Amino acid sequence: MSDATAVAGPDGALRCPWALSTDDYVSYHDEEWGRPVHGDDALFERISLEAFQSGLSWITILRRRPGFRAAFAGFRIEKVAAFTEEDRERLLADPGIIRNRAKVDATLANARVLADWAEGELDELIWSHAPDPAGRPAPRTLADVPAVTPESTALSKALKKRGLRFVGPTTAYALMQACGLVDDHLETCISRNSPPAR
Repeated sequence: MSDATAVAGPDGALRCPWALSTDDYVSYHDEEWGRPVHGDDALFERISLEAFQSGLSWITILRRRPGFRAAFAGFRIEKVAAFTEEDRERLLADPGIIRNRAKVDATLANARVLADWAEGELDELIWSHAPDPAGRPAPRTLADVPAVTPESTALSKALKKRGLRFVGPTTAYALMQACGLVDDHLETCISRNSPPAR
């Protein structure tokens, strides 16, 4: 599948092959993935969900996203930073999320770190690592889409240096893809060749 090009969906439109593997992916692919995301809380949510995804399929996280949002107070940094030990125990018992102790602890710790940052600081740090689009030709096949780049490695190092956890280079690149710092929709994909849905 690594040499796969864009594939026609039921509506005839060409999409990245992964988008057609399940119905849940179609709207995520068409409306969210690769669209620019700004705002500290919104980016904290993406960092957290990418961390929870580590070692799992993204569809597992996507289907539980409403549960994650409910459990983590909408990923509002100030609220999560104030979570108590009772909140932690609640999270570890919540079947609506991934009950991984290390990932729960990392999310709470990251919120406490970010609560001390200035407003907009997380947004600025992440977006400062966006590569120049002119230097990135549109991928023709899935084989052309990297898992790690120099920019994601640099972003990972910058986040870790500031005290964040579960932000390795691969996770950082997934974040960059999901939040629109890079456009990894395939060359003939409808989402690359049409304006954002929002």
